[in-house]
Amino acid sequence: MKALLACGLTPLLMLHDLAERWRRLWAWAWLRRRIELLPADCVVLGAPDVHGSGRIRCGHGLLLYRELHLETQTEGRIDIGDKVVISRGVHLVAFAGIEIGAGSMIGEYASLRDANHRFQTAASLRDAGHVARPIRIGRDVWIGRGATILPGVIIGDRAVVGANAVVTRDVPAGTVVVGVPARPHVRG
Repeated sequence: MKALLACGLTPLLMLHDLAERWRRLWAWAWLRRRIELLPADCVVLGAPDVHGSGRIRCGHGLLLYRELHLETQTEGRIDIGDKVVISRGVHLVAFAGIEIGAGSMIGEYASLRDANHRFQTAASLRDAGHVARPIRIGRDVWIGRGATILPGVIIGDRAVVGANAVVTRDVPAGTVVVGVPARPHVRG
């Protein structure tokens, strides 16, 4: 009975695998048409929302999960290194630039935005424009789920940003930061 059931399910499993491969290929091709560089060895699990100029360059071996928001405005660009993992729901918004070093991992629903609205009493907030400063993420950095990285921040190689942390200042290489605002974690 088990053998008969297995024979009956095998074609369905093969069809499911083929459909998943087709979805990944379609998502990769869709993204490739909208950005500057996407090597063939990148895995794209779902087509990201791409807004703005499309000045986005991806390294080799990238893994992009579903429901990403990638945005480049004005002179902004996003450069993603080799073997980076960007998890579901991440937002990358660049007016100046975002650079992500090789081997880094960004957890679900993290937000990296290099610009803030200008605040001027004479103009509405919506029409006041933006002030942008680039964000640089080093190599082999781990950014936890729900973390927020603000304009001008540099995160050093092999640093860790805890889940839901808000990073307002530079993080030295090899440092673990947690909290709002993010501060070095004291191991005790």
